[in-house]
Amino acid sequence: MQSNYLFVYGSLLSGFKSPAYEYIARYFELLGPATVAGTLYDLGEYPAALPDSSGRKIIGELYKIRHTHQLSYAIAQLDGYEGVNPEAGETADYKRELSQVFHNQEPFEAWVYWFSHNINDRPVIESGDVLEYLNSRR
Repeated sequence: MQSNYLFVYGSLLSGFKSPAYEYIARYFELLGPATVAGTLYDLGEYPAALPDSSGRKIIGELYKIRHTHQLSYAIAQLDGYEGVNPEAGETADYKRELSQVFHNQEPFEAWVYWFSHNINDRPVIESGDVLEYLNSRR
């Protein structure tokens, strides 16, 4: 299955102003705020999300690829940024999966980068909103 949509919740958010965001803005159009079922964790330097049925929601942004013929190239670049295909002998930190996200109460099948390690011992970001969480800690 394929999707032209991308859901982001961490360093790829427009509010983060990371170098990787400039890349996203080049290939993807921001549709607006969106949510996905799961739990957001504080790993210190960055947040990580795991899909679950806890009833929690992760707040992020939904994007659509600007030109569908560029999707595989754009996704491959993001896979590199997220470390989806690690060096031999290393474990990937993230896995990219299609997940149901909601934008304006409408469901979309979008690519989401889920953390691939067990992090249940880390603090939960209860709001599901990493920007709000980081701002509240300043």
